[in-house]
Amino acid sequence: MPAEDLEEHRDAFGLFDKQGDGKVECGEIGDMLRALGLNPTQVDVKKVIADIDPSGQKRISFEEFIPIFTTQRKKVMSAGFEHFSEGFRVFDRDNNGTVSVAEIRHLLTSLGEKLTDSEVDTLVQGMEDKNGKINYEEFVRTVLNG
Repeated sequence: MPAEDLEEHRDAFGLFDKQGDGKVECGEIGDMLRALGLNPTQVDVKKVIADIDPSGQKRISFEEFIPIFTTQRKKVMSAGFEHFSEGFRVFDRDNNGTVSVAEIRHLLTSLGEKLTDSEVDTLVQGMEDKNGKINYEEFVRTVLNG
């Protein structure tokens, strides 16, 4: 994890440290994950808490929290990858793992949270092959990983 992200996460963790001793109640894990941009289900949160704190009394340090955050983020990224890749498969008429830049442009500028043409140009820059196609799994991976 980049140092600036680590510091941002440490600051967010500190907001939940009510006793000022560098630890937080395990019951705060779900709220901390949400504060850091994840959206775990209650089932996921309960499982995490049960795994690390069966008695319901434990407090965890930032160093103990980071692997929890990392694991949850990987789950989100994996689910997101499958979800978005499946969406692009609908437009893969040749079933070869590619879609045209024109189709991607149309999708991203007209559906959902609409992007501008300039934003789409930035996203697809360097990904287009000589036939005007993009490998959509590579595209999804690049977008999800920033």
